[in-house]
Amino acid sequence: MGSRGDTGGCRIRRGGVHSKRTGRCASCAYDAQIQSRCQDTTYLASMKLYRDENVLEAALRRIRWLFDEFPNVVVCVSGGKDSTVVFHLALQVAQEKNRLPLRVMFIDQEAEWQATVDNIKGMMYRPDVQPMWLQIPFKLFNASSTQEHWLQCWNPTDSDLWVHPQDPISIKENVYGVDRFAKLYKAVLTHHFPSEPACYLAGVRTEESMTRFMGLTSHHVYKGFSAGKMLDKKKRHVTFYPIYDWSYSDVWKAIISHGWAYNRLYDLQYQYGLPVLEMRVSNVHHETALKNLFYLQEAEPQTYQRIVNRLPGIDMMGKLKADFFVPDVLPPAFDSWKGYRDYLFDLLITDKDWRRRFTKEFTQQEDLFGDSHMAEKMYRVHVNSILINDWELIKTKAFRLSPEALDIRRLKNRSYAGEAWSLSKN
Repeated sequence: MGSRGDTGGCRIRRGGVHSKRTGRCASCAYDAQIQSRCQDTTYLASMKLYRDENVLEAALRRIRWLFDEFPNVVVCVSGGKDSTVVFHLALQVAQEKNRLPLRVMFIDQEAEWQATVDNIKGMMYRPDVQPMWLQIPFKLFNASSTQEHWLQCWNPTDSDLWVHPQDPISIKENVYGVDRFAKLYKAVLTHHFPSEPACYLAGVRTEESMTRFMGLTSHHVYKGFSAGKMLDKKKRHVTFYPIYDWSYSDVWKAIISHGWAYNRLYDLQYQYGLPVLEMRVSNVHHETALKNLFYLQEAEPQTYQRIVNRLPGIDMMGKLKADFFVPDVLPPAFDSWKGYRDYLFDLLITDKDWRRRFTKEFTQQEDLFGDSHMAEKMYRVHVNSILINDWELIKTKAFRLSPEALDIRRLKNRSYAGEAWSLSKN
């Protein structure tokens, strides 16, 4: 269920960040984009149920319920705007229920913006917070290089190349038995609360993608609540998303109205002219955040130089910019996007496991969409996935669950809702 926002007109007026040329802020621009997008997916309106409470009241109600349900509550923060809101709401509830200090976890991916590190430090050093700042060895995929596929985060042998130093209060030893980012969440709860119920509170919102919308509203996860992910049913280890129904405008209104500190990278991104839908503060070499490299050198030149020294492919990506991705026009040497995709596949994808993954996904999508009006768009997505080494198939999965693709699958009597739920949980 959704809750009504309590905002109207221009949500944010932030001094120099508010555009003097248009008289509009990032929130206004976002509203226009969402309105345009929703015109193409009007059926979404019929899928939402509104309540007589605003989103702030609804989120606090959910968090209070979760504090009553779980003896151990951990807030996951990323340095982004959404987790900032969840952090402050959880802090308010923890104080109400005499549950301070609040456990707060940040999995530091090393190749982080300095603005993000500064924002995290402001949270972790609060006296009402029990910090779980993980600066432990694990590996992350490097989407900027076809040769060096992984960043070995916090590898002790590379300490002279670390993008930023380890903090004195951080956890530095990996005692969790896994070395991949996504697996750490379950492993952390298993290690620290082996025989007790525990939950994460995180800042994920359905507005950000169709996949998330369907995945977080289609199936119950815990006692009738759908916006979450079951990590371990037997142990009662669960992740919840208490602001899942908030809009971008709701998030910024809460931050500005309450005077909460936020990641100043957003100001730089807005001044740079970045569309609000593309504003990300995650590590800069992830396949969904590569466009951060377009302006990293201007925004944080010292961070850029350290990351260039740390990771192959970063400097090339930063200089090629949009040319690194799928071109707007089919290259003249090819007579179809399918032919261009196959050429890139044969040339760039050499790893046997990657070739198997791509081949399986491409074949399935061609069976579904190859004879439809979406065929060219599908092949362009495939090209982009190859160019950014997206062997985890994040881009192709998002395409498969786009509104147009779902309509085609309905016509072909394919099952799609269960898959959307499954993919969003992974």
